[in-house]
Amino acid sequence: MCGILGVVGQSPVNQLLYDGLQLLQHRGQDAAGIVTANGKTFHMHKGSGLVRDVFRTRNMRSLFGNAGIGHVRYPTAGSASSLAEAQPFYVNSPFGIVLAHNGNLTNTDELKQDMYRNDLRHINTNSDSEVLLNVFAHEIAARVENATLTADAVFGAVEAVHRRVKGAYAVVAMIAGYGLVAFRDPHGIRPMVMGATEVDGKAEYMFASESVALDCSGFKVLRDVLPGECVYVTFDGDMQARICAENTQLAPCLFEYVYFARPDSVIDGVSVYQSRLVMGEMLAEKIRRQYADIDIDVVIPIPDSSRQSAMQLANALGLPYREGFIKNRYIGRTFIMPGQAVRKKSVRQKLNPVPLEFAGRNVLLVDDSIVRGTTSKEIVQMARDSGAKKVYFASAAPAVRFPNVYGIDMPTRAELLATGRNDAQIAAEIGADAVIYQELEALEQAVQSLNGELNVFEASCFSGCYITGDINEAYLDAIEAARKKGKAASEQKEEDSSNQMVDLNLNVAEQNLI
Repeated sequence: MCGILGVVGQSPVNQLLYDGLQLLQHRGQDAAGIVTANGKTFHMHKGSGLVRDVFRTRNMRSLFGNAGIGHVRYPTAGSASSLAEAQPFYVNSPFGIVLAHNGNLTNTDELKQDMYRNDLRHINTNSDSEVLLNVFAHEIAARVENATLTADAVFGAVEAVHRRVKGAYAVVAMIAGYGLVAFRDPHGIRPMVMGATEVDGKAEYMFASESVALDCSGFKVLRDVLPGECVYVTFDGDMQARICAENTQLAPCLFEYVYFARPDSVIDGVSVYQSRLVMGEMLAEKIRRQYADIDIDVVIPIPDSSRQSAMQLANALGLPYREGFIKNRYIGRTFIMPGQAVRKKSVRQKLNPVPLEFAGRNVLLVDDSIVRGTTSKEIVQMARDSGAKKVYFASAAPAVRFPNVYGIDMPTRAELLATGRNDAQIAAEIGADAVIYQELEALEQAVQSLNGELNVFEASCFSGCYITGDINEAYLDAIEAARKKGKAASEQKEEDSSNQMVDLNLNVAEQNLI
């Protein structure tokens, strides 16, 4: 999952892009990048880490121009540690194109081979975003006449991208000397919203993964970019839009509403905050219907994304709602030092219980979802250590039993807690007295109740049904094998680094003895 941003303005946009990326920081903390356009010249800066750490004053001063795109990365394809894969990506032909992408392509390997053999383009990283950029650039080049780019050529190129590319993608790109292009895959799996404002009688446009980036930047939300749609805004501010795909169908990712998106965002006409309230009501209804025999004294959320569901659940059941865990909002990235490679970092670095809310009580903990279960297990133990008599664990989402291949970095089926286990076994695994999952139908209903036009959802991690129709058992086996290989390589690299550090320390010690 990543966050993307694109702006065409009437004045310098570097500060707008920086502020917008900070508003989307929750969508990716691994790397950040900004490219601005000044005439036919691009100015780029990107790096690993948070937005505030990547961009310094000197970097911001070099980002000239009234248009630009930005990206925050949460790695789902390629290498998390590779700075070369920080976005946006750039190619110098035709004209010069930069691109930032949120999502995940499902036919990356096939496209790589096709680009190399037929399009004569070289892909330099393992990132599917670089593949997407090169496909787009090739299709643009094929439609340029007399060294001039037209809107029809842009729309034709995006139409060709939709034919060739499979998977989930929301994209912002800039073509040097021409303008900004924003488009969304034919299923609209990953979100993208567009907004506008007016400065001195002239329009400025912004595109973002979530509406919160527009709201807080002074832009009025116009609408969501439609599935299969391409929006082209010239650097002069002229905007055109066209549906560039056949058989489009809006099928937004349910996990956006469950966890990823900020509660103050509106995605595809649905308030994320309100959807989580309804999830809580739906979960309360299930508890009334199937778990009337359990005695609950207090409802406690696992901060932050489960708060709305937990609050509404408590209201619906007439139970006290309490903040039993305090989250450390200032914890940074932790590092494994030599000799500590096998020690698991405790969840207590991020959460600390308030014992008086647990002592002598039967507590219902509410989380947005349960994936691996390791964090849930530690949280349940923390509740017991704080004196809870019984600990029940409720999930605002259904059981996660399948990998997500559309941009959410979920583990293999073997690593998912719910795979091959029933509710009683899951409860035993995390040490809870009972586990209560939301029903998939109820989750879909919760979102659909806020926008009746939503009839289909991307819910593969819950159902195992993949909306693009190109995912089979062999594909899942392949990505899981690649994940295991990458994990093993990462662990070996970590071990080697630890050994090198130990050797260095020994050398220093020996020198001190001489």
